[in-house]
Amino acid sequence: MLPVGDRSSTGSSSVVLYTENPKERLKECCRKLVAFMCTQVGVGGLVVGYAVVGAFCFMQIEGQAGDAQKYLVEQLRNNCSADVWNATQTFNVLSKGNWTRQVTLALRHFEEKFSVIVKKGYDGRTAEETWSFPTALMFSLSIFTMNGYGNVVPKTPQGKVATVVYAIYGIPLYVLYFRNMGKVLAQTFRWVYTCLYRCSMEDKAGGDGYNSQLPQKSRVIVPSTACLWVLVAYVATGTITFHTLEGWSIMDSTFFCVTSLCKIGIENFGPMPDSKAGADHPMTLVIKLIYLLLGMGIVAMCFDLMREDVQVRVRNLKIDIGLCFEDIRLRAVAVYRRRNSYEC
Repeated sequence: MLPVGDRSSTGSSSVVLYTENPKERLKECCRKLVAFMCTQVGVGGLVVGYAVVGAFCFMQIEGQAGDAQKYLVEQLRNNCSADVWNATQTFNVLSKGNWTRQVTLALRHFEEKFSVIVKKGYDGRTAEETWSFPTALMFSLSIFTMNGYGNVVPKTPQGKVATVVYAIYGIPLYVLYFRNMGKVLAQTFRWVYTCLYRCSMEDKAGGDGYNSQLPQKSRVIVPSTACLWVLVAYVATGTITFHTLEGWSIMDSTFFCVTSLCKIGIENFGPMPDSKAGADHPMTLVIKLIYLLLGMGIVAMCFDLMREDVQVRVRNLKIDIGLCFEDIRLRAVAVYRRRNSYEC
């Protein structure tokens, strides 16, 4: 085996053998991996993998942390029952007023403490039931997409720290995905719109006259109305999908689609795992994930295309304003010359 950098003595195999070095081979593999991760497919796969890894991490952190709130509720219930029993043994039926007063105080104390626990997020479910895989996955997705629905939140200090760290690394990754997916979808939609536009112009011009009216290499600008119609169609598709899968009403489905795509993320409203229809089917979870990720890309596509349309309109407006001022200037010069000719 030849050393690194040496050349073979034969003329047919005079190649520098850098591939024999394991370090060079490892560097080449790392370069190829980084180049692939920067592509649209690589970034999309990285986002999906990041969401899945985050879901498993939050399941382990929050699911195994214990049911502190459930234990508090059980203890509060037992204390209330003990107070009522003590009041019954003390006053019995001979002191109805005192018994009623003591029982009312015990129930009022139970109501106040229980309302505080409910405000902290208690809903009667255990930690394992709350942090199932669909819920954890949607929670992870809502963090780095900056939706933050608020229907599921971490209650342990470890979960809160993990959420902060997860968001710090996840948001830049999502921004990269947002930009790449927007560019790809914008190029695809622009090509489709250009083909449809040229076909319609060809039908209007009629065969041979088309080539003389519209050059083949002319750039067609996608109007903003077309982008708005794409968004409306995507929201309508999501409305029908979530109405079927989640059992929501048409209004609630539309409300969820619009707030998710606009990154509003209204609290206590989101794709929960305890839906009425198809909650445990894996395909339902896949459809939710694809709809949200693809929807963010479509929003980025519309931003890109609408920005281009606005730039063209502003450029044309500047040209029109310049022509208007030039026309005014020429008219003023003509009037001035005519006035001078009359005076002469």
